[in-house]
Amino acid sequence: MNAKLRTFFLIILITIGCAVSVIAQDSDTILKKMDDVMFSPKDMTGKNKIILIDRNGKEEIREAVIYQKGTDKRMMRFTAPASQAGIAVLSLPNDVMYMYLPAFGRERRIASSAKNQNFAGTDFSYDDMESVMFSEKYKSRLIKTEDTVFVLELTPKGRSDYSKVVAAVNKTHFYPEVMEYYDKAGNKIKEAKYTFEKVDKYWNASEIEMTDLKKNHKTKMIMSEVKYDTGLSDDEFTVRKLVQ
Repeated sequence: MNAKLRTFFLIILITIGCAVSVIAQDSDTILKKMDDVMFSPKDMTGKNKIILIDRNGKEEIREAVIYQKGTDKRMMRFTAPASQAGIAVLSLPNDVMYMYLPAFGRERRIASSAKNQNFAGTDFSYDDMESVMFSEKYKSRLIKTEDTVFVLELTPKGRSDYSKVVAAVNKTHFYPEVMEYYDKAGNKIKEAKYTFEKVDKYWNASEIEMTDLKKNHKTKMIMSEVKYDTGLSDDEFTVRKLVQ
């Protein structure tokens, strides 16, 4: 191989390497911007109407309150119906989650291996309910760019029952529009559709519809009375507060 040919192939390799680096950087930037949208408030409180819809269209309605602080503290407590009232889940830093069931009168810590289980009969798993930034949980790759969205493939950095999550991220505002969840065999098993609206200066996920494709069952979470940056104390996110 002569010197000119070697130089030509070297340029090609460098160009490909640079392109791959740019794509990787772009996907990381997009995911970070999505995190900024979803976790930018100092804190948040709101009411959550939860609608469970079975394959025949029959609905079961529950109500809850939700509190979040920063990027890694979240508590959700059911308030209605009476059979569900008091059930609560607390997400804390370092992969720590607790569940409180009034019928047992005590909290229990949720093991990492059990986070694939459904949360309180909904189509959201404990893993889905965890308060952790996506850029901390997943490695990202930009699959394609469409008219209004970036499509990212997210692969877990740690233990997860998902092999990947495919996220369609709004190009203008960087909130997720759709997330598709795949099992270890590569089958799409769940799909979440998001509706966002502006509340004060923040984008709020006013509705999330999660569909379990195997069970043909849906859960809608509809947020209302959302308030941001009210100065929630860390004391609101303790096991003691969970069981009150």
